[in-house]
Amino acid sequence: MTRHIFMQELRELNQNVIRMGSLLEQSINDVIMALEKLDESLASEIIKNDDIIDDLEHQIERECITMIAKQQPLATDLRKVTSIMKIVTDIERIADHCADISEYIIILCGQSNVIAPKNLKEMVDAMKGMVIETIDSFVEVDREKANQVIAKDDIVDDYFSSISDELTKIMQGNKEAVPACVSYLMIIKYLERMADHATNIAEWIEYIITGNMIEGN
Repeated sequence: MTRHIFMQELRELNQNVIRMGSLLEQSINDVIMALEKLDESLASEIIKNDDIIDDLEHQIERECITMIAKQQPLATDLRKVTSIMKIVTDIERIADHCADISEYIIILCGQSNVIAPKNLKEMVDAMKGMVIETIDSFVEVDREKANQVIAKDDIVDDYFSSISDELTKIMQGNKEAVPACVSYLMIIKYLERMADHATNIAEWIEYIITGNMIEGN
């Protein structure tokens, strides 16, 4: 009976993580739209809604702690529950960075002559793809998909380097462009961190499936 209750709680925990992932995907979609259109109203809404994911993270963490304390799970189940606690922390941090980016979108809305750097859209799309694939790999318990996410982190890093170089050159040649360029530098820094957190999640999924801890976690 106790084992039956634990498995039911584990299924509910799994569904809450999936729900958190869905909320994160919506937040990322909103950030992309706000960034493309420099939509101050939408950016403000993203910041306001960040608490929803924060609250869900705390709820899931409490559920994990309660399950460990009361159910004394088997080694494989314990591995999943403890990994989920790490995964939701990374999901919450990605959501935080959506809010961070939104703050700089609002700043950009108040600046003149704002021109987005080249390859910004490509960097955003690469980051979004990593996050979605990471959530999918958790839902599907797909080790191959998780490893694909880990391999793609270098792509986002390369975009970060090339866009940073471009923005630096623009600032050196045009002082009036400095404020907007600084905002974009902060935005791509957060995009790069979001990809790093997606990689962290993929590594925890690898650990759930195989029991092998990837160096770095």
